Amino acid sequence: MGTFFLGMLVFAGLASIWAAMTYNVLIRMKLRTDNAWSQIDVQLKRRHDLIPNLVETAKAYMGYENKTLQEVIKARTQATQAASVKDVASSENLITSSLRSLFAVVESYPDLKANQNMLRLQEELSSTENRISFARQNYNDETANYNTVVRSFPSNLIAVSFNFGQREFFEIEDTAHRETPKVAF
Repeated sequence: MGTFFLGMLVFAGLASIWAAMTYNVLIRMKLRTDNAWSQIDVQLKRRHDLIPNLVETAKAYMGYENKTLQEVIKARTQATQAASVKDVASSENLITSSLRSLFAVVESYPDLKANQNMLRLQEELSSTENRISFARQNYNDETANYNTVVRSFPSNLIAVSFNFGQREFFEIEDTAHRETPKVAF
């Protein structure tokens, strides 16, 4: 009887240690995912801050293209109000699309295209887009690792017990980004 009781005590102790270690791993991974998301958030804020300057610079030259400028501002407003990862991704895809339209229109205004402020803003926006891309990749990597642990047995037992839910990926919905560019010679 004493050996059985001692065996049960050792088993309970080992199970408790395993549960605590698994919980700590989940916490660490959740925090890494949160940090990766905050890095995206920083870059998106930078992008959102550049847009009004870009629009103001373009507005001076583009008297007849107000619709394009309004679409950019509307997309920015939507993006700043988005809450969930899915909503943020959707609104950021809308910004990308509206900026693409703006830059297409800019091409037809030689003075605007050569304007130093516009060139600087386009360069900063391009740099920010790259940063967003890297931050998104890091976030999605951290999310994949976290989701794997949350869904894998036996760590999923602890994850369910302490309400560690899966995270959404920050995915590109715009199919134009997924297509391979066509090169013609």
